[in-house]
Amino acid sequence: MVLDNEAVQALADPRHRKHRRVIAHLQVVADRKRSAARIAVVVPTSVRVEVGWDRTEPRWALANQVGITDVALDAAHSNVAVAIRLGLRERVSVVDAHVGSVVQLSAAERVTVISSDPADMKAVAGERAVVIVAL
Repeated sequence: MVLDNEAVQALADPRHRKHRRVIAHLQVVADRKRSAARIAVVVPTSVRVEVGWDRTEPRWALANQVGITDVALDAAHSNVAVAIRLGLRERVSVVDAHVGSVVQLSAAERVTVISSDPADMKAVAGERAVVIVAL
């Protein structure tokens, strides 16, 4: 499961109107993990930068406790993100391109993206089958 910008914002702020929806999705992940399903929740580091998620700040305690793993914008992800940005008619943000690279380079059989912009997520996923949960 990949979280985009608004999913992380909603997770961090209990007053956010989509907070409960994100928590519900994370609860499904937790329930499946208890039944031995292998599910990882990840966040591209560019998303963290965009939303201001500093793992040392107390306001991010809940997000830090959920067990969300960072996916860095390393050389491999950067190359795929550049290809995504250059390959689409409509230019997407660097963050969306990074989300796309995480989807495209994932070794998981099934990838789910939690996003407020399903059209962009579908575009950046390319040929990769992806489940997009619209917030």
